Amino acid sequence: MVLWLVEELLGTFPGLNAFRYVSFRVIAAMLTALVISFVLHPWFIRRLQSRQIGQVVREDGPESHFSKAGTPTMGGSLLVFALVIPTILWAELSNLYIWAALTVTVSFAVIGFVDDYLKLRYRNSKGLPGRMKLLFQFVLSATVLFALFREEAGFDRSLYFPFLSAEKFSVVLPLSVYIPFAVIVVAGTSNAVNLTDGLDGLAIGPVMVATLTFMILAYCGGTVLNLPEFSNGRIIDYHAFNVAEYLHLPHVKGINELAVFAAAIIGAGVGFLWFNTFPAQVFMGDVGSLALGGAIGMLAVLTKNELLSVIICGLFVIEALSVIIQTTSYKLTGKRVFRMAPIHHHFEKLGWQEPKIVVRFWIVSVMLALVALASLKVR
Repeated sequence: MVLWLVEELLGTFPGLNAFRYVSFRVIAAMLTALVISFVLHPWFIRRLQSRQIGQVVREDGPESHFSKAGTPTMGGSLLVFALVIPTILWAELSNLYIWAALTVTVSFAVIGFVDDYLKLRYRNSKGLPGRMKLLFQFVLSATVLFALFREEAGFDRSLYFPFLSAEKFSVVLPLSVYIPFAVIVVAGTSNAVNLTDGLDGLAIGPVMVATLTFMILAYCGGTVLNLPEFSNGRIIDYHAFNVAEYLHLPHVKGINELAVFAAAIIGAGVGFLWFNTFPAQVFMGDVGSLALGGAIGMLAVLTKNELLSVIICGLFVIEALSVIIQTTSYKLTGKRVFRMAPIHHHFEKLGWQEPKIVVRFWIVSVMLALVALASLKVR
């Protein structure tokens, strides 16, 4: 929206040219989301408290969580608002990737909202049945991806491998295979983030780390710079420098606009963390965790880093695998591998304090992100 206004006024005010650069709008989107979060969260928390919208704690959960019952929840609805508004303000609204990412984020937030509402309405921690949530996630993400392929017929259906050059190593999948695969990436990431959201500040930290990584990949994957050529100290010409080709990344035209979307997530996340850090004043609920997970999954698919996302989102993968392993083991053998799943509850049962678990999991997510970024120089 701001970009459209700048284009209209550029002839009158040449200084507005800075607004056309993605790098400038990344900073603007992040700051806007941060301001919205800081300004609205105190009021929003009071509204949640006045309406008695409080956390419903699972009966079989750790005993230390019983004291959290009644803490305002569904804070993710404001978090989603705080990332959507800056994206609409600062991103190029003619970019289909922006609308694809926003559509999945908002629609997954609606699924989470219904889930949270049912938990509050019936005062239990079950909410929307898991199969129903998965069905909605699959249908919505598949619809968005089909629509994207219809509009962007040339959208890349290739899979690129971490630590290998995009130009030399890739596998082109038929649409009938790629769409289901991409849907699994989006829905799987969404549910993995949802499973991770169990301690104060635990999920939002790795979400911001993963999003920052994808922001860098989105910017590099779609940016072509016009660099000057000099002779005798004077500019004689300009040449195009494709950042993606230099780093051996898949190049997707226009994908750098998603850096603005990612920046809005980070800004909104920092604002939310201010109130969600231990002891939390508000929880994001499924409305936040499902939406943020869907957003990260779309960033992975749209930037063509589906396989690299296994490393970037490694912490979420570990959390999800711990649940799968625990459930499978109990059904087959009647024995549990962990004291409690997801795995962060296992460490609680071992006696680790909640802040220690959260910070150490953050450190793991940072290390995994660094490994993913290091792959850019190993290709």
